[in-house]
Amino acid sequence: MTIEEYIDDIAPDKKDAFAKLMHVVDANIPAGFEKEIQYGMPSYVVPKSRYPDGYHCDSNLSLPFFAIAAQKQHIAVYHMGIFGNEALLDWFQTEYPKHMTTKLNMGKGCIRFTNPKKIPYELIGELSSKVTVDDWIKQYETTMKK
Repeated sequence: MTIEEYIDDIAPDKKDAFAKLMHVVDANIPAGFEKEIQYGMPSYVVPKSRYPDGYHCDSNLSLPFFAIAAQKQHIAVYHMGIFGNEALLDWFQTEYPKHMTTKLNMGKGCIRFTNPKKIPYELIGELSSKVTVDDWIKQYETTMKK
């Protein structure tokens, strides 16, 4: 599946919000990450050319960092680094209410938006910009790789 095919399959009520979200991430994610389909969704990864070891769960995969998905009930942002970086998590949880009137719907590394008309694009753009490839590799190797 390609990213274009993924977008074509998104429900009409989520398609515009998803496209805008991807555009915001594309405009803000630091240089060095590449976009590909991983785990069935558009993902931003550290390419194998930069990190040949790949992902410890499946070394054939590039190291995942950030992904977005249009699920049945919500649009999701998956940020692999947020749950291993307390300062980043604290920043995001503090900033969220400044951008939104709805309660934060978040798991370990998944941020869910059930209303596609209420997505804090500026905040997600800033979140996607805060970790460089080198920062992510260092964090991954010290806190997640086993």
